[in-house]
Amino acid sequence: MSAPADSGESGAAGGARGTDFSETMLGTLRLDEDRRPRRIRLDLDVFADRVLRILDTTHARATGRIRIEGWADDPDAQGELEISPVARRRIRYRIAFTARGRRLTLDGWKSVTPRRPVASMTTLPCTLYENGARIGTGTLRFPLTTQLLPFLTSFRFPRRTAPGAHLAPRWSGEPGRTEVWYTTVTDPATGSGLWLHHELTAPADGSAPYAHGWAALFPKDGPVRHARFGPTRWSADQAGFRTDAVSVRPGRLTGSSDDGALRWDLTERPLDGPLFTFPRWAWRQPLLPAAQMLPAARASYDGTFTHDGTTLPLTGAPGASARIYGHGNARRWAWLHADLGDGDVLEVVAAVSVRPGLRWLPPLVFLRLRRGGRTWPRRAERTAAGWAGALRFRADIGLPSWTVTGRAGLRRIRVEVHQPADRTLALEYTDPDGSRATCRNSERADAHVLLERRWLGGWQTEAEWQLDGTAHAEVGTR
Repeated sequence: MSAPADSGESGAAGGARGTDFSETMLGTLRLDEDRRPRRIRLDLDVFADRVLRILDTTHARATGRIRIEGWADDPDAQGELEISPVARRRIRYRIAFTARGRRLTLDGWKSVTPRRPVASMTTLPCTLYENGARIGTGTLRFPLTTQLLPFLTSFRFPRRTAPGAHLAPRWSGEPGRTEVWYTTVTDPATGSGLWLHHELTAPADGSAPYAHGWAALFPKDGPVRHARFGPTRWSADQAGFRTDAVSVRPGRLTGSSDDGALRWDLTERPLDGPLFTFPRWAWRQPLLPAAQMLPAARASYDGTFTHDGTTLPLTGAPGASARIYGHGNARRWAWLHADLGDGDVLEVVAAVSVRPGLRWLPPLVFLRLRRGGRTWPRRAERTAAGWAGALRFRADIGLPSWTVTGRAGLRRIRVEVHQPADRTLALEYTDPDGSRATCRNSERADAHVLLERRWLGGWQTEAEWQLDGTAHAEVGTR
C-alpha cells in the first residue's frame, strides 16, 4: 500500500441500485433416516443486483447460517433465491450447506396465493437433498411477531457496480500523479502472506509516465522475499494495469519479477461489495486530499505463487485488492486491512498530509468496519471531519506497534497493531516530484480489535477480535 497525500480528478461513476435484506425462519425437519422431528433455524443475508420488482422476477444470492437440532450447524451456508410473488407466484430458496462432512441442499418455495397472502408468504415447505436424492422434508415459517420489524429495518438499497468497474485507471494525462493497484493475501494452509503492488507514476516535470511495482512473500518460517518489476513504459488499458510482464484485470492477476524469481497467476473472486475507506464522493471528485477504496471488501484467491523455483498453491485464500489515486505519499501514514472472519472486515488509513499548514496536524483517521453486512461508521467523514473528527478518532503511529482509537454514535473502537521486525519489509517509494518515502509493510502482522457499545450509562464489549499473523499492515515515513 502507498498512502497518498493528495487526490486527483474524478473517477468511476456509481452503479445501479441493488437490494439487501436479512431474514430468519424457524421450523421442523424430519430426516428419512430416523423420522424424528428436529428444530431447524435458517438465518440468511440476501443480496440482489437490482431493486426488487414485485411484479417481475428477481434473482438474488444468499449467505448465512443453518442449524438443525443435534445434526447440523453450518455458518457458511450459501445459495440463491428466486423472488417472483406475482409473475410466478412463488419465492424459491436453494441453500447449500455442510452437515457432518456431507454436502446437502435445502430446496423449497413459498407458494403465494391471493386468498391466503400472509400465510402463503410466511410458510416455506422444503426438501433436503444429498447428491440429488431426497433425505428429508420439513417446513419453515417466518415468525411475524418477533422477526417482522428486524426484517423490514434490514432492507438496504446500495449501489451495485459491475465486476472490475473500479479497476479502470483514473489517470487522464496530468503530470504529478500516482495511481496504485495493490493486493494482499493470506494463505490459510501455510500462514504465508502475499503482497502485489502495481503503480503508475506520472512525474511532475512532465516526462513520460512509467509503470513499476513489486511482489513480496512473507512466509511463516523464514525471511521475507521480494522482487521488483519495471520501471517500464506505461500502456493504457481501460481494464486495469498492464505491462509486458504484469497485468491486473477483473478476476485475474498475473506477472513475474524482472529477474524471474517470483511469478504469480491468481484468480480473484469478490466476496463482498466495494468498501470506500474515504468518502465515496472523494473517489469521484477531487474534494479531499486523498482517495483510497477497495473494489471488494473481501475476496478469495486461487492459483499459484512461485518463488525461487518453489510453487505455493493457493485455494480459497482470503484477501483483498485496493486502489489509490493521488499526488504521492503522505508525510506519515499507517494502514491496516484485517479480515475478522464470518464476513467481517476492518480497513484503516491514518495519514498526515505533506501540504504546508497540514503537516503539523495530528493524523487524520479513516476507519471502516463492515460487520454483519453493515458498515460503521455509516459515513466515512465521521472519523476525519476536521477537528471534530480528530477529537473522536486518533492515531498513534509508530513501530513496531501503533494504535487507533475512536468513537461514533453509541460505539467506540480500539485497534492495536503489532508489526514484528522479522515479519516486516522496508521499501522505498519515489513520488512524482522526485521526493522519497519509506514504507514498512507486514502481511503477517498481529492485531487486536475491541468494539464497545454504550449501554445504560456504561461501555460494554460488543465484539472482540485477535489476529495472530493474519493482519495486513504498514507504516510509512519520510
